Amino acid sequence: MSAQSVATAARTGRGGGALGRVVRAGVGRRRTQTAVMVLTTLLSVASAVLALGLLVASAAPFDRAFARQHGAHLTVRFDGAAVTPERLAATARASGVAEASGPFAVTSLRLAVDGAAPPGFAPPPLTVVGRASASGPVDAVSLAEGRWATAPGEIVLERGSEPPGSAPGARLTAGSVTLTVVGIAESVGESADAWVVPEQLTALAGGRPPALQMLYRLTAADTAAEVTAGQRAVTAAVPAGAVTGARSHLDVREAARESTAAFVPFVTAFALLGLAMSVLVIGIVVSGAVGAATRRIGILKSLGFTPYQVGRAYVAQALIPGTAGAVLGVALGNVLAVPLMAEVAEVYGTTEVLVPLWVDLAVPTGALALVAVTALGPALRAARLPTATVLRVGPAGDGGRGRAVRGLFGRLPLPRPVTLGLAAPFARPARAASTAAAVTFGALAVTFAVGLGSTLVAVKTDGDPDRGGDVTVRTVTQPRGNPGGPGGKPPLPGKPADPATVASAIAALPGTGSVYRTARTQLDVAGLKGGAPLVAYEGDTAGSRHTMVSGRWFGATGEAVAATRFLRTTGARVGDTITLSEQGRTVRVRIVGEVFDLGDDGMTLRTAAASVAALNARYLPADFAVTVTAGTDAARYAERLDAAVAPLRAEAAVTEGSKSSVIRAMQALIVMLTLMLVAVACLGVLNTVVLDTRDRVRDLGVLKALGMTPRQTVAQVLTSVAAIGLVSGVVGVPLGVALHGRVMPAMGRAVGTTIPPADTDVYGTPLLLLLGAAGVVIAAAGALLPAGWAARTATARALRAE
Repeated sequence: MSAQSVATAARTGRGGGALGRVVRAGVGRRRTQTAVMVLTTLLSVASAVLALGLLVASAAPFDRAFARQHGAHLTVRFDGAAVTPERLAATARASGVAEASGPFAVTSLRLAVDGAAPPGFAPPPLTVVGRASASGPVDAVSLAEGRWATAPGEIVLERGSEPPGSAPGARLTAGSVTLTVVGIAESVGESADAWVVPEQLTALAGGRPPALQMLYRLTAADTAAEVTAGQRAVTAAVPAGAVTGARSHLDVREAARESTAAFVPFVTAFALLGLAMSVLVIGIVVSGAVGAATRRIGILKSLGFTPYQVGRAYVAQALIPGTAGAVLGVALGNVLAVPLMAEVAEVYGTTEVLVPLWVDLAVPTGALALVAVTALGPALRAARLPTATVLRVGPAGDGGRGRAVRGLFGRLPLPRPVTLGLAAPFARPARAASTAAAVTFGALAVTFAVGLGSTLVAVKTDGDPDRGGDVTVRTVTQPRGNPGGPGGKPPLPGKPADPATVASAIAALPGTGSVYRTARTQLDVAGLKGGAPLVAYEGDTAGSRHTMVSGRWFGATGEAVAATRFLRTTGARVGDTITLSEQGRTVRVRIVGEVFDLGDDGMTLRTAAASVAALNARYLPADFAVTVTAGTDAARYAERLDAAVAPLRAEAAVTEGSKSSVIRAMQALIVMLTLMLVAVACLGVLNTVVLDTRDRVRDLGVLKALGMTPRQTVAQVLTSVAAIGLVSGVVGVPLGVALHGRVMPAMGRAVGTTIPPADTDVYGTPLLLLLGAAGVVIAAAGALLPAGWAARTATARALRAE
């Protein structure tokens, strides 16, 4: 198309084809800017899809299942000896109650699978309810396999609570009673671990009056205050002391979301950072494209293009690569979400959980709207430029300020290329400010990521109170020399060693310092389905490594410490007393501290063995934690101790830290997202340095003619951005520290715990100084390619540039 036809089409308003050619030519010629826009939009859309998809997916499955099964907003257990079933049925008319089911007889049993338990294993207590049918106005239990129990001797297990090897057809024993598993079901409100027919429950209670359970749907249950109000109304309708425990559906939903909820705060933070950086860098790129095309804009206007058409052209030049990046970003976000969504699916027992379609549509639409808005400002400025102004041709000048600053820096006792580089940002302060903003975001992201990674490492270590001692001795081991069972199956554990004999062997070995023994069991706590894990300590716990959130470690009989989620679920506080029970026997312990403990879903209770001795509980095989004396090599001590306890059927090894697949996944995601954001920052720097180098190519030719070497040229370009990077690091590092301080507590709340300050205060002075250099590294990395291009440009070619 000739210039005359372009002008004619523009004047008559038929410039669609000509305008399209202008847009395509602009996108094709500015390959660096186009690539930067594609990548920045891609990365921001991918992180936003990942964050929003996780946020939606971690809530929607529970809500849908809860509505489908008419889940119980409130599950209450009553003392069967203190209230009659008729009185409980009348609570359905209590204020705030919409529907109710029950009363159902309920008891706690330890059900063992024939031949499936390892030596010394005590199965955890299960909450068993007598229920004639899976249907009902509240908590319509959904059958996943098999059928419902219809006669004595049959049992239905709740999916997620069934013991290993308890598929339909398996036989479970509880004392002298044998039950056959006939089905696997799911209660979205987790009202029970298993169900039998009512007459079977009476027999399982062993002649004692069983507890009674009621399930309620409330007229208002969206907040904890509304559920509490409903519970008070129910409690007021029964005799005092009849209520022994209660659970809200809000607690159940929160527990179900916690396996993925920890991802959401930091992924959202990265998504917002990526979005902000995308807007910034796209603005830098579009503004640079407009600035570099000043003469081209004048030509278009002289040919008859209107300011509106010029504006449309530059918005389109931003939207074309932005659209490509948005489409690729949606694909990348869905790929990255696959392993996380698989974990969500496992939590809810569904076949699959995908990023919702509306997220895949809304995020790129919003991103493209931001691209258009960001491009609109430079486009309008370009459209309003007078034609005579933009047609003036000549090399870009530094202006008086640039020359004055260059003269001041020239007096410094530094090499000339360095002083020229230091003065360069003052020649174009607006461009230097945009570069500094991009590098600041990059330094912020690096600081935030380093803090997250350091805190996660500390959390993984401090969140495991069982890591105590330098050497761990286990009293149940795999038989040494046993190659395994048929079909490649692992061998069954050997018979547990006698703890007293092992303790004597440890005490007799030179180098032994403090020793304590731990054993695990599961005890019933009123109001908690399935009870709670308990770790009993015996011996000198001075070597126990534990991090307290509040209070102190237990030190006397009758004292205990609990994890954060245990306290929140039971409603107990430090200083309160709780009752533990086992087969009709009870003890009371006082909570004296809140320990940082991520094991067993944060529901573990820890106390001295003497505090629960009256329960005569069955424990899993014991472990010993040994702290060696000063100057003793732990590895050599472990070898000698292992040789001493091996004949006793025990084994010793240096204590290793706990492993967490969730934390490993978080760390991998942090590294990936940080690299994405740093890449965007580097691309922003690269774009501005390319523009600056092209603007100053004639000046570079003059300097080369005067004797500047390629190495000095590279030094000048890198120095010009290094100064910006240093300032950006000083600004970005404190912002990253502040963001870390906001996100980490949110992650702790998401998983139902409180992260101790010791694990969040990870920024020491040496680390902060090192992070301050991140801005310099990012700026230099982004400028390295254009610096090399400038160094390789021939002097004659540079001098011919206009």
